[in-house]
Amino acid sequence: MPYESAFIEKLARLSHSGQPFVAVTLAQAQGSTPQDAGSKMLVTAAGIDSGTVGGGKVEAKAIRLAQEMLSEAQRVQLVEWNLKRDVGMTCGGTVSLLFETYNIGIWKIVLFGAGHVAHALTTLLMTLRCHVTVVDPRQEWLDRIPKSPQIRCQLLTEPAQFVSEIDSQTFVLCMTMGHATDRPILEAILRSSKKLPYLGVIGSRAKRAVLQKELLAAGLEQTKIDSIICPMGLAIGCNHPGEIAVSIVAQLLQVRDAIESSDPDKINDLSRSP
Repeated sequence: MPYESAFIEKLARLSHSGQPFVAVTLAQAQGSTPQDAGSKMLVTAAGIDSGTVGGGKVEAKAIRLAQEMLSEAQRVQLVEWNLKRDVGMTCGGTVSLLFETYNIGIWKIVLFGAGHVAHALTTLLMTLRCHVTVVDPRQEWLDRIPKSPQIRCQLLTEPAQFVSEIDSQTFVLCMTMGHATDRPILEAILRSSKKLPYLGVIGSRAKRAVLQKELLAAGLEQTKIDSIICPMGLAIGCNHPGEIAVSIVAQLLQVRDAIESSDPDKINDLSRSP
């Protein structure tokens, strides 16, 4: 497979995963340099994922800068380095490197459950600027989820295992087959150190009471349990999956906008909403 095609496939894989990363391109090389112009690499917060822009000191410096851009949510940067003066290499060439970040600032949503409401919900969400992951142990239900570059389907026999992949900026919705399958996921989230912007569960107030009783019995703190929004969604519409989905998306937008406006009163009011 040609290098360019392989790189594009790897970039597409990372982009589809929703993981933040930086594409680094050696845009120009003058004099004695360790790699030719056009060389590329992909960098995540963990380090280099694939490719190379020269190895050694210049690549190490490029990786550090890419990781700094990820931590500071910088989108694009073009740098020019004299390899001897700026990098500390013996060769005297000059390189220009283009850094482009991906999956930065994208709204991340995880749905546990791929049932009828999840199908309606993903259909709505794919019209918004967000990245959605749907987790379910049933392949036949995941196959019904709309196909979109914004949507990732994850087949897991034990969906709670996916909790370790969720970061503290992700909106999480539990809509599995019932409270018995929601509870292990909720327990895993509440036992973690993650403080999510939104943790919702589909169901009634009676379901919330049962979940609260069981989570308390499992040793979870009341303050953590209180962060769960159940029932989730605004008090609009009927019990048709499409209308439930509209009510949930409306509430998600309310929470997202309250967070972006940095208004703690709005956020607290929403977290207490039924």
